[in-house]
Amino acid sequence: MLNEIPNFLYELLIKQYGEKLTNSIIEGYSTKRPLTIRINKIKTDCDKIKNILNANNIKYKEVSFYKDALIIENYNKKDFENLDIYENGEIYFQSLSSMLPPIILNPKEGENILDMAAAPGGKTTQMAAISENKALITACEKNKIRSERLKYNVKKQGANANILVEDARKLNDYFIFDKILLDAPCSGSGTINLDDKNFNKFFTQDLVNRSVKVQQELLKKALKIVRAGSEIVYSTCSILKKENEDNLQKLINYKKIEIIPINQDILDNLPLLPVSIKGTMCVCPNELYEGFFVAKIRKI
Repeated sequence: MLNEIPNFLYELLIKQYGEKLTNSIIEGYSTKRPLTIRINKIKTDCDKIKNILNANNIKYKEVSFYKDALIIENYNKKDFENLDIYENGEIYFQSLSSMLPPIILNPKEGENILDMAAAPGGKTTQMAAISENKALITACEKNKIRSERLKYNVKKQGANANILVEDARKLNDYFIFDKILLDAPCSGSGTINLDDKNFNKFFTQDLVNRSVKVQQELLKKALKIVRAGSEIVYSTCSILKKENEDNLQKLINYKKIEIIPINQDILDNLPLLPVSIKGTMCVCPNELYEGFFVAKIRKI
């Protein structure tokens, strides 16, 4: 498997994690994960969905950190698409790792919240559900085609969200938000699938470098338009330090932010990689989880 990933990525992983953890990461890259769904509490409740799954002989497991998430054991997406609960927007296909940032941000009724890179809408609609559809959510997406998917999912899920087809880096500074979710564009080093033989064509050193530049620009903008003393959740589906801790460490050094430690109840039972900034988290790709970094920060 070692010869299936780019040399530069292998060297980065070895330098950051050492040989043993790098081998575990690469093993995670070759694992096929089960389907996971999020129950949309805007339209339904957990008991109803579980009863429907049981009636259709669909086997599932619950998830320790989030009661609205289920791991499906014997059904695939195509099977689910024939069920009314999918057509009606009562469930949403979403990876377990990508459910973490909205949980950690914890949006509440009346809060003015920005999702800076929102498409296809999983985290936007999850934040709406967590706040019982009472947060004031603005979902920003610069790509017109992806924004149509975002609009579709927001409508289907019944989420209250204002959608802006705009590059969040260009938002006017007169916008002020109580909380911001910045699930930043990244290299995707945590979600590599070795079964996809074309990924080597797209996963390049240049992609990583371009991602870092965009991440830093988005963080700079986020700090301009969030209230002083308020919270930003920064996340990527990358496990590379240069896209994660390095971006945040610069802001810590300049006394722009402070880290809010992630709740231990969330961290328990997750396959975690070591991080260089205490209080942040990085999930190791394995048979259930994609590789994912999450940090909760406060603007000073």
